[in-house]
Amino acid sequence: MSSFNHTLAFIGGGNMASAIIGGLIRQGMKPEQLMVVEPFADTAAKILSDFGITALSLAGPTLARADMVVWAVKPQVFKEAAIPVMEHTRSALHLSVAAGIRTDSICRWVGTERVVRCMPNTPALVGQGITGMFPCPAISPEDRALVERVIGTTGQFLWLQQESHLDAVTALSGSGPAYVFFFLEAMTEAGVGMGLSAEQAYQLAVATFSGASSLAAASSESAEALRQRVTSKGGTTYAAITTLEALGVKASFVKAMQAAEVRAKELGDEFGKA
Repeated sequence: MSSFNHTLAFIGGGNMASAIIGGLIRQGMKPEQLMVVEPFADTAAKILSDFGITALSLAGPTLARADMVVWAVKPQVFKEAAIPVMEHTRSALHLSVAAGIRTDSICRWVGTERVVRCMPNTPALVGQGITGMFPCPAISPEDRALVERVIGTTGQFLWLQQESHLDAVTALSGSGPAYVFFFLEAMTEAGVGMGLSAEQAYQLAVATFSGASSLAAASSESAEALRQRVTSKGGTTYAAITTLEALGVKASFVKAMQAAEVRAKELGDEFGKA
């Protein structure tokens, strides 16, 4: 990315901003091409320590240099954060990673229709993320290419044709890492209960999730087919799966993800008001 001659401004310097900034710098972008607005001193200090970028405590005229503005703020403060930024960045491309806030609200708050809304997830911190993205009609092919180049530093991405599908992405992959960690907790607890040390159980659980995910990614078979290959009738896996089915785990899991989708929609309604 040494030929990357754009300037990016990040509004918010938390985990997701850091994941993107780290990916950009690893691919050759210079710290002086990046600006960060971060009012919290501890977070600003970490940005300086990790990337050599002195964060701005307040938005100001220097933001006018930005070709792209990345909104990495909590949804409940988006509107407030946009007020001092808008006057300096109307000509920039805007990329939002704020959960739930819809493009009609974002366009109104940032003063332009050049907006892409996306939903990344925390594995972006290690370059293994997956991001769903939705472009406003004003987004050009060049804008798309720039967004892909930036988000591509954090892992995979896919474009969506309907903005409403971002709520499903939020429920599936945005919140998804927490589901994996939840199962890792349970597997570790079970392993300890069966006599393993916590360290042994956790290592086995993490490696199993990682390996199974890699196998699924490399296979042309469905998850159901892969599961059936491991489940011999009357065997140990069969005993576990039939117990999970009897307890209604899959149905409960589906309901849990539906609850996450509903909450994503509520966030847009709650914090996206004019």
